[in-house]
Amino acid sequence: MIKTIKRALGWGTPDPHQGTTLVINSEKLERRVALLENGSVEEYNVEREGDANIVGSVYKGTVKNIEPGLKAMFVDIGMEKNAFLHFWDAIPAALDSSLEEIKRGDRPAKKQKKVTSKDIPSIYPIGSEIMIQVSKGPIGNKGPRVTTNVSLAGRYLVLMPFSEQFGISRKVDDPKERQRLRRIMQKLKVPEGMGIIMRTVAQGQRARHFVRDLAMLLEQWEQVEHIRDNKPAPICTFQEPDLIESTARDFLTDDVDQIICDDLETTEFMREVAGKISRRAKRRIHHFPSRQSIFNKIGVQKQIDEAFLRQVWLPCGGYLVIDETEALIAIDVNTGRNKGSKDVDKMILETNIEAAEEVARQLRLRNIGGLVVVDFIDMRHRRDQMAVYRAMKDRLSRDKAKTQVMQISAIGLMEMTRQRLHESLRDTMYEPCPYCQGRARVKTTMTMSVEIQRKLNTVIQKNRDTVGDLIVMVNSDVLNRFKAEDSKLLMELERSHSGRLIFRSDPSLHRERFAIIDAATEKTIAEG
Repeated sequence: MIKTIKRALGWGTPDPHQGTTLVINSEKLERRVALLENGSVEEYNVEREGDANIVGSVYKGTVKNIEPGLKAMFVDIGMEKNAFLHFWDAIPAALDSSLEEIKRGDRPAKKQKKVTSKDIPSIYPIGSEIMIQVSKGPIGNKGPRVTTNVSLAGRYLVLMPFSEQFGISRKVDDPKERQRLRRIMQKLKVPEGMGIIMRTVAQGQRARHFVRDLAMLLEQWEQVEHIRDNKPAPICTFQEPDLIESTARDFLTDDVDQIICDDLETTEFMREVAGKISRRAKRRIHHFPSRQSIFNKIGVQKQIDEAFLRQVWLPCGGYLVIDETEALIAIDVNTGRNKGSKDVDKMILETNIEAAEEVARQLRLRNIGGLVVVDFIDMRHRRDQMAVYRAMKDRLSRDKAKTQVMQISAIGLMEMTRQRLHESLRDTMYEPCPYCQGRARVKTTMTMSVEIQRKLNTVIQKNRDTVGDLIVMVNSDVLNRFKAEDSKLLMELERSHSGRLIFRSDPSLHRERFAIIDAATEKTIAEG
């Protein structure tokens, strides 16, 4: 893969197996972005023509109804389904646990009246207009989830127009760097009534980058206010950038060694966006001319295809089984072919640690979240359980989505949650099978034979004196079952009837469907 890139581009590139690379495939109907860490695909995002990513978008909506029992209200933002606003998301947010509040020496904190969930219905009565931001996109039959705590994300800063909160991400853990960022924050000219948060990527950046970032965010907010004040609700006042632009904003950090893209126009656009951030970042974006998809050219597609497999193999020979359900994600860990070690405890620990690292990767790659339960192989020693727990925590630290992990329970289960903002990769790429209705199972031929014979018996008893010959239309697989295993049972059933039973197959008929027809009138008597 490395030689292929170097040969195609004609310049020396960082080794994709040793660093971090963003690979972008831009086509007319679809744009794809894959994040590679040491050659392994860690994140994968898809945006298709006509898709609208509304997470982060700001709307002026209208309160349609209030549900005190749910402690929530529903807001019309101009979409098919009303947005869901929980009362606690309508209360001004307390300081986020991932931030450290910075006290402004030149601005005394205002004492605000404490607002509780009981006050929300009176603050936002039915019919009132409200400014909200989408915090979670529509998933399945659920509408988007929103909050009144609006924020605009920049490259290094997050602007909060309705909050005077100032903070630095706790992921910036160097005390000297935190002190330097505090001094810079004190000098930034933030308008009265607004607050800012310094993102993790702020560390190591010069003051001028923050000044420029803040100016861009304030300009964006002015545009939001202009739309809010001049257009009626419901209206989108700020649209979250598309996949390409948001990738340049969020991923083009010092941790990313290079970005390669197979479309020249997209490459130039990203260079333009990156140029507003830093010239050094712009130099890391390269065009990859290729007649075929860049994902196929450098071997990324195979890893993406494996993301849809239920079974995922581990380097040690063990494997994971991943099942997405309505309520949770269930992941089972198995030893598989890893049975060669004489030390059983060591073999189990090795498998479980590899499984923990792969589970964290699969959650990011498949973009799955909610409640996740991992069934690890039982370990006798608590120290081994803690080693697996630490491996999981360490690997999840790379994940931008918020996660919470519990220690392994006495029965070998690890419970965790992962923030779910969008539909999973599976739900984006696939739809429920029209044949099995998404069950991933169909009734066996024996089950259908039993059900059809039961229905035939009911029809014969009910129409004994009025119906003669009966035509039974079934799937060809079911007919083969009738001819082989159940022929004697059908002959006995025919003897109890005054007419004949004529079985016909229809290959296009669903296995679980059948029809019983009166041969004389060609009228359907029963069907299933």
